[in-house]
Amino acid sequence: MPSLAWIAAGLVLGSFPFSYWLGQIFLHKDIRAFGDHAPGATNVARAGSKTLYVIAVLLDAFKGTVPVWLAQQVSAVNGWELAAVAVAPVLAHAFSPFLKFRGGMGVATTYGVWLGLLGWLGPIVIGVCTGLMFVIQKNWVWASIGGTIGLLIFLFVVHYPLYFAGACLAHATILTAKRYSYFKSWPELQPWLSRRGKAQ
Repeated sequence: MPSLAWIAAGLVLGSFPFSYWLGQIFLHKDIRAFGDHAPGATNVARAGSKTLYVIAVLLDAFKGTVPVWLAQQVSAVNGWELAAVAVAPVLAHAFSPFLKFRGGMGVATTYGVWLGLLGWLGPIVIGVCTGLMFVIQKNWVWASIGGTIGLLIFLFVVHYPLYFAGACLAHATILTAKRYSYFKSWPELQPWLSRRGKAQ
């Protein structure tokens, strides 16, 4: 069945830790020694190269877009089978066997998947919702989760098929599982909200 092949392709491509490899090859550093100690693109920048950071983000997004887009264009995969293809690269990125199943959050890969599913509308909705979360609070993990939850609400409001919402919910669950410790306390509000609360 074609969908199984595309799910496998998503798992394989998603498992490639491009950010980690770029750090090893070009910076001769383990990017997990920086920042939040995750093998994600942000730590490529922290390790010393903004150019490689951009490349890492594009590669991580690319591995989400390609299997999803090709599954639709080449094999006309849709429905819940397409949802499974959409989840595969994010899941594999988060639990990459190349890194002993300790991968990154999969934020860029999630953006890439939704680029493949909805065109530029997907990343734009996630980006806007993420930005709104940053207006309210400071933590980027909370903002990332807010972006996917915002997309989930959008999918329901615009009446996209239920399998789109299923894929989005799976992405939010993976992101949450990778950074569950951040959700043990409420996010820190931005100063303008804190000052307003004290004034009242």
